[in-house]
Amino acid sequence: MFNQELVLKQRAEILHALCSSGSTEHLERVLDILLSQGELIWEEYQSIQVQGRALYTNVRQLLDLVYTKGEDTCEFFLAAVKQVLPEAQGAGITFSGCCSNLEKTGESQCTSIQTLLTQRASLVTKIRACIDGALEALVESGHFTSADCDEVLLPIHTPSQKARRLLDHVRSKGESAAKVLLHYIHESESSLNQEKWTLSKEFSKYRKKLSSSVSAQSCFLSSYGGTSHMPLDEIYTEGQLELANGCADLSGALDLDNIVSAAGTVNDEADTVLVSGEAGSGKSTLLQRLHLLWARGVALKGFLLLFPFSCRRLNSEQRELSVQELLFQHCCWPDKEQEEIFQFILDHPHLILFSFDGLDELKQGFSDEHRVCCPTQRAPVHILLFNLLQGSLMKGVRKVVTSRPDAVGPMLKKHLRKEVLLKGFSPSGIDCFVKKHHRDPTVAAKVLESLQMNTALLGLCHSPVLCWIVSECHKELLGCGEGSPQTITDVYLMILQHFLQHQSPLKSTVGLGWLQEHIKAVLHLGQLAFEGIGTSCYIFTDTDLETCYVTEKDICMGFLILSKDMSSTHSKRYEFLHVTIQCFFAALFIVLSNNTDRSTIHKLFELQNMKGTGLSSTWFMGCIPFSDQQGQGLEGESVIAETSNLQITATFVSGLLSQRHRNLWLHCCSSAVMEKKVRQVVKCLSKGMHKHFKSIPQPVEGEKKSMHAMPGFVWLIKCIYEMQECKIAKDAMSKLEVDHLKLTYCNIGPVECTALAYALQYLRKPVGLQLDYNSVGDVGVEQLLPCMHICNSLHLRNNNITDEGIRKLIAKGIQCDNFQKIALFNNKLTDACTLHFSLLLKTKQNFLSLRLGNNNITAEGAKQLAEGLKFNHSLRYLGLWGNKISDTGAEALASALEGSKTLVWLSLVGNGVGSAGAYALAKVIESSTSLEELWLTENCITKAGVECLIQALERNTHVKSVWLRNNDLSWEEVEEMTRYESRLIF
Repeated sequence: MFNQELVLKQRAEILHALCSSGSTEHLERVLDILLSQGELIWEEYQSIQVQGRALYTNVRQLLDLVYTKGEDTCEFFLAAVKQVLPEAQGAGITFSGCCSNLEKTGESQCTSIQTLLTQRASLVTKIRACIDGALEALVESGHFTSADCDEVLLPIHTPSQKARRLLDHVRSKGESAAKVLLHYIHESESSLNQEKWTLSKEFSKYRKKLSSSVSAQSCFLSSYGGTSHMPLDEIYTEGQLELANGCADLSGALDLDNIVSAAGTVNDEADTVLVSGEAGSGKSTLLQRLHLLWARGVALKGFLLLFPFSCRRLNSEQRELSVQELLFQHCCWPDKEQEEIFQFILDHPHLILFSFDGLDELKQGFSDEHRVCCPTQRAPVHILLFNLLQGSLMKGVRKVVTSRPDAVGPMLKKHLRKEVLLKGFSPSGIDCFVKKHHRDPTVAAKVLESLQMNTALLGLCHSPVLCWIVSECHKELLGCGEGSPQTITDVYLMILQHFLQHQSPLKSTVGLGWLQEHIKAVLHLGQLAFEGIGTSCYIFTDTDLETCYVTEKDICMGFLILSKDMSSTHSKRYEFLHVTIQCFFAALFIVLSNNTDRSTIHKLFELQNMKGTGLSSTWFMGCIPFSDQQGQGLEGESVIAETSNLQITATFVSGLLSQRHRNLWLHCCSSAVMEKKVRQVVKCLSKGMHKHFKSIPQPVEGEKKSMHAMPGFVWLIKCIYEMQECKIAKDAMSKLEVDHLKLTYCNIGPVECTALAYALQYLRKPVGLQLDYNSVGDVGVEQLLPCMHICNSLHLRNNNITDEGIRKLIAKGIQCDNFQKIALFNNKLTDACTLHFSLLLKTKQNFLSLRLGNNNITAEGAKQLAEGLKFNHSLRYLGLWGNKISDTGAEALASALEGSKTLVWLSLVGNGVGSAGAYALAKVIESSTSLEELWLTENCITKAGVECLIQALERNTHVKSVWLRNNDLSWEEVEEMTRYESRLIF
């Protein structure tokens, strides 16, 4: 009874894991597997997979069915769940005892229809990439009509759902249709295999050699210096991937294969996929994982060759190269038949994948001025790269590029096939990473407990690089008591202390003396980092190290590692563990060194507003004596210091000069110099904020004063937070006099939310805070709570917020008198959140606006909201468009809103509301003295329902409009109704 008991005891956890994404894909894949194994019969499958029914209900029914079927079915069920769920989502579920092999063996198939059922799981995977071809074969054979094809290809379905619908349709057409489909799949596989069989012996050898090379480079964690030679398999944790531009091709979370799939494509003619994410979000590790899975033949199976490049290392390439030389010299050299292998690449571009990691670290900005179309023509490497990305070179070859968002401008974006956003760890991802990092579960549990007690630190761990530092420094973290890290600077000081104290474990570096003992080494590394940041240099030669007096002992501290440079040079090259570590050491140098120019801090902060001016790196080099400029860059070409890295450096400078850390510097530099630098930073922050406030336009008469802040504003707020001095925050916020603060598309995650809450809590009067289209998530919501008292409205559209985030938000919001409006369109809310909103409506009799459009709220959720609406006498705006409340939900809401004296606007667009719902809403129109607009567009209301609305409108002249476009009405009925009532909008 072991597996049966596991299913019963973990029912809530399994339910949450299969439903938390809001997508049906995990459930459908589990059902596919159970069907394939014969653990479910077709009738049972259909009884669970009821269209239009809540996902939670379907999963509960499956759990009930699996449990009643007994031990064996429960074992297969747990194995299917384990196979289907991403590792982070399944982290809290015990699978021990379930079978590990789900392959069906020892059973021959009697008919093609039976094969469709017993091989369903694998067939879905095979078909989803060639649905159009399969449909064409079925139409040609006479088994499918165009109507059948349209039903399969409904745009609301994901590729996997379309594949399942195709299989179901084919089964209903009979044995001959099933044979046609299976024959088509077999032929498709055979044609690919035939192409592989025709590969030359030398090409096969080269492919094996390239695969081995890629595998060797990828099998150990390379980010953070591949510390402790940790196998990637043991530490890799999935980050949150999303399609850019609010694209909804996939209803669930993206996985690695989706990066190069058709999902989210915005330009079919382009070949370049951009994976963008902030520094430390895990871009390089994600690409490394992709490389490893390709080398093993597990992912990207459609690509015969994969060529990985690091833009950081391409910076070191001074020669002009052709594409052939670039591929073979920087990736893998063929032993024989170089020309034949390259010709195959040219002839079969769709079988080739290039990856370029860290486009933001390339010294030259993207340009399409220099065109190169011939793959044998030599050109500077950056020009080759730009032509590859825009398709002038190697058209048809798929390219995957990683970069920070602010480094990719409109000129490159027009050449993108699609953009995928990497948004760091989810809360379950943090949990999974810490457990993987610490094999001792006791230590992992203590670290996670420490994070839960420190929400600011938990917010920082949303960033994988910070999560790694916190995990690496667990002894320092667990031993710091009330001095637990609060800021990014705190975390990096912790890793500095961790590395330095490991250099002298036998010495008693107690108190604050740990830095003083190693100050010379810190300054040497700081100078190297400082000069590198100023010239966009991230890889250093022995000569560079000698110039900055970096010794072998300094290297052994662990912050510098050997660079994996695959170019032809044999000299050693070094790089910092991570670019943020380099920024941190540059900041240490600015704070601790007496050799920097007095204008360094001003120039560092002012560069934020000087991007794109062609400013030469000589301004930065003028700050300190530096004898060797390394000959970087092409002659006559200016090298622009990267704005994003300078911002990170400035953020660290702010944190290092905070009052909390000044005791560290007492024996390292004079207090007078330190105070002067503090004043410089405060002045820069004040000046920067003033520029933003000065740009606020005067409001139009009758409208509120609004500020649409730019990402640079968020950066300054982060600097203020790092200083952790309330006086600075108060002074800055005292000058911000707006009614509405708009921060949309500003890459705001939990880290930024912490900083915003710290600063905004000091505003003098309430403000509307708009954070639409960011990455706030549940962790970010929790970080915003300290400033809730000053927010009269909160807009959080498209932010991956779930019911758990809402629970905490509403618990705080109920206590805040100013909080009156909330908008949460396009998140991951379900019926569970409506319990909290119902309590909010009952409790706050000054609450004005509740907008929950395009979530996953059903009739049950609408009923729960109705319970709160019955006791509320203040709500003016209620928006529930794009949910699934149906007639039942509409009737519940209407019953609660009858006789309302405050509701002005109600939207139930796209909710499956029919005439029964319209009849109930007609009573609201008839009885309400305040309602002005009712939106019922895109429902299924018939003529009878509209007639009820007309009768109600005859008794209420206060209502201005009822919107009814795209309902179940003929043109004749629409014309007839319009003549009766002009306030009906069709």
